[in-house]
Amino acid sequence: MLYPIFEYFDQVLDIPGTGVFRYISFRAGMAALVSLIITITFGQNIISWIRNKQIGEAVRDLGLEGQAEKKGTPTMGGLMIMAGIIIPTLLFANINNIYIILLLATTVWLGGIGFLDDYIKVFRKNKDGLAGRFKIIGQVGIGIVVGATLYFHEGVVVREFTNPVSIEEGVVETPAFRDVKTMKTTIPFLKDNELNYERVFGFLGEAATPIFYILIVIFIVTAVSNGANITDGIDGLAAGTSAIIGLTIAIFAYISGNAIFSQYLNVFFIPNSGELVIFCAAFVGACVGFLWYNAYPAQVFMGDTGSLMLGGVIAVLSLTLRKELLIPILCGIFVIENASVIIQVSYFKYTKKKYGEGRRVFLMSPLHHHYQKKNIHEAKIVTRFWILGILLAIITLATLKLR
Repeated sequence: MLYPIFEYFDQVLDIPGTGVFRYISFRAGMAALVSLIITITFGQNIISWIRNKQIGEAVRDLGLEGQAEKKGTPTMGGLMIMAGIIIPTLLFANINNIYIILLLATTVWLGGIGFLDDYIKVFRKNKDGLAGRFKIIGQVGIGIVVGATLYFHEGVVVREFTNPVSIEEGVVETPAFRDVKTMKTTIPFLKDNELNYERVFGFLGEAATPIFYILIVIFIVTAVSNGANITDGIDGLAAGTSAIIGLTIAIFAYISGNAIFSQYLNVFFIPNSGELVIFCAAFVGACVGFLWYNAYPAQVFMGDTGSLMLGGVIAVLSLTLRKELLIPILCGIFVIENASVIIQVSYFKYTKKKYGEGRRVFLMSPLHHHYQKKNIHEAKIVTRFWILGILLAIITLATLKLR
């Protein structure tokens, strides 16, 4: 909202100092700061309001140490994260940008689904919450919107230069370029780190390519969203991991929106993607601000309102920056947590069918509960998962120069 106002002040009224609003770094810093202020300053008020409404966590007895103490802890804290993302983005980003519109829609859509799930659990006293099929329908719905927009929207392009950008004697020489509507994405170890969906699905016919691309988008949004939801099991784990991932994606967004850095590091130059840095800054600020109250011992839980939304936003950010095939590395924590549940359930069913008695690979799934069962304090588990998340982020960034 402030972007067009300051643009008018700078270009039309020529008011000194207002031109600073053109710089992504300034707006990103302001977005992160305002996000922190919203979540930390007003967070206590939100927690008090939630507690007054008696919106507390109904904890199932899983036999875990310290679990009983969590009963009654305010939940639906994901509303704090949503406010910390949406308000700064509206204030400092260009809201006419197609990528910003997609991210805001994803935040509201998946946050709304999570809120409905939490509402049913808390107010309707139904521990199962929103039926799984309705969650999937919601995730598929936003996946279709995102996939169709990225495939068909004329503003979603990659800029190709006829010759490399060069800098000589402090002067940036910008060569000729063309904006190409292409379905290329990033994948390490292949030529130029590129994979073209149109070539992969081309043998099926031109009409089939968008269908399969949208199916891929649906799968990615659903998988990452559910992965974040599963990871949200102990204090600070999902929020801290999401902050690490968000910061990494912010780096990708900054590089992808800069002609010089993108070519030097062999990254797609995506016009207008620099605006995503502002969104990422608000995202990271909201996660860090939420950790102020969610770190052990948690004063508030994010609930599905936050976890479904965080995972979905990360998925869409990766897709817009054409980094979705790096998700298994970047979101490795989510992948591991998801995989532990799948392995546990599959092995239990297999052994029960074969031996008449179900056996388990882990003491409990998801994986963080396995370590809790081994009597490792949850604060130590979270710290170690964060360290692993940082290592995975570094590995993901290292793929920039792999050819």
